[in-house]
Amino acid sequence: MTPLAHPGAPEAGFPQFTCADGAPERSRYQRSSLWYRIGLTQWDRTNHAAEGGPVLMVGTSRFDRLDVYFRYADGEVRRQSVVQGDFGGRWRAGGQIAFEPPLRDQPLADIVVRFDRLASARLLRLRLVDVEDLHWQATALAVAVGGALVLLAVGAIYNLTLALTAHRQFALWQSGWAGVMFVWGALWSQLALFIWPGMAGAPAAQVCTILSCFAVALATLSAVTALEEGKLPRGLSRAVLMLAGLIALVGIPLGLLRTGPIAMISNLLGVAVLLDLLLVALCLALAWRRGSRKARLYTAAWALPMATLGLIEFADIDVWFYGAGSQILVLCAAAWQTIILAVAVSRASGQVRIERDIALRSEAQAQAQARLDPLTGLRNRRGFMEAIAPMLEAADRDGASFALLLFDVDRFKLVNDTYGHDIGDDVLVAIAQVLGAREGPYCRVARLGGEEFAMAVAGMSGFALRRFADSVRRAVEGIEHTGALAGSKVTVSIGLAGVAERKDRTREGAFAPLPTFRDFYHDADAALYRAKREGRNRVAAAMDGDSPGEGGGEGAEASVVR
Repeated sequence: MTPLAHPGAPEAGFPQFTCADGAPERSRYQRSSLWYRIGLTQWDRTNHAAEGGPVLMVGTSRFDRLDVYFRYADGEVRRQSVVQGDFGGRWRAGGQIAFEPPLRDQPLADIVVRFDRLASARLLRLRLVDVEDLHWQATALAVAVGGALVLLAVGAIYNLTLALTAHRQFALWQSGWAGVMFVWGALWSQLALFIWPGMAGAPAAQVCTILSCFAVALATLSAVTALEEGKLPRGLSRAVLMLAGLIALVGIPLGLLRTGPIAMISNLLGVAVLLDLLLVALCLALAWRRGSRKARLYTAAWALPMATLGLIEFADIDVWFYGAGSQILVLCAAAWQTIILAVAVSRASGQVRIERDIALRSEAQAQAQARLDPLTGLRNRRGFMEAIAPMLEAADRDGASFALLLFDVDRFKLVNDTYGHDIGDDVLVAIAQVLGAREGPYCRVARLGGEEFAMAVAGMSGFALRRFADSVRRAVEGIEHTGALAGSKVTVSIGLAGVAERKDRTREGAFAPLPTFRDFYHDADAALYRAKREGRNRVAAAMDGDSPGEGGGEGAEASVVR
């Protein structure tokens, strides 16, 4: 590899451009042509004779046309050219153009390069490389760039998903930053030319300038907005955000410039970027000192990108890394940052999801407990009303039968007064177990309060319903109590109200309206009091158009109440 080319006077046969002070005059070459002569050493001429000469690698910049003249020892000149928007097959990954001299018997004497309407000579990178080295260098750069772009694309999609699902502002800025860096990397590395070859040269360089400024602004927004409220002084956060916005705005005209003091503006922009980095670092340090967990996360994630951006402002590394220069460092640092943040955010989101699931389970348990009777474990009145609502809707829609059974423990006050409330609670629990055993899709059970229980039954009417109610009554009567109530019987009285299956529809095609729960409760309660009056331990029914027949204890009498 030879040093960078130096401007000077080409040999006879080439147009001449002389730089009096050793540097090309910007005002002249930006509107015309700039020539470079690359002299070859004796080593270059001898060792590259068999291959035809060393390959010239040119870092892409803003120009209209690029001509490369290979002059051989016998005086013959071969020319190769590319123009803005068409690099043909000469572009390489890593933002470079390769000019390989034709193979001849004569060794190369020198190489002359001509740029038409070059934007800035200071941004040029030229180097010579062996043909054998060119292939593995190009492969290494392609692998590195491709891997970094994949990580950035995944990071952009992941953070966008997080922003949409978790409603986190910093994730949206992070997604935007990763997306911008992906597009920037695809254009700078020239891999985008596979899809859009017309972006070759100046168009890609101009867009990359604008994107790089927007990337700095988005990265700043992501870091500052991620910190918890109250961890930063408002004045400092506003100053950082204003500086980030200024950098983004300056990038637009700088990207559109083709003539003028581009290098000087780039240097000023570099100073602004360094200041932005220092302010962001100050924000992270202050937030970390004030106990911000996110500040620690962002410090770990942004340490390498910040160090990289600072390094390229102070060190001349444009010819490092096979000529890819500072851009490949920035791209790899961005990919590193994306990995760190993705892993950290995933862990944080996982912890948040765990905490959310615990909170949801606790809330669900609390809501469930609010609908259950703490003594018996059956539903309370609120839970019962919610549980039978679908049953009532289905019965009203399909015309099916529905019934409400109210249970009241006979002489329960006497049990409490004689044996104590603990024994009374044991009685209630035992009865609840008997009733709860009937719980199912078509039967809902609850303790409404005190010694009163309720049961809603769907799909059953007439004799079958009365028989079911009486079987429950007998099951309660058959409970074998222990302790102070050993050998004693505790009974319940049951009030029953319901409607039979409705087969006739109205003129509108619907069934006759189903009575409301309040109607069912009123009728069942009236039937329950009648069962009490008629001797307890029996079933009394109030049926709509359906005689339940005889049942219950001795002397029980069926009746129809509406």
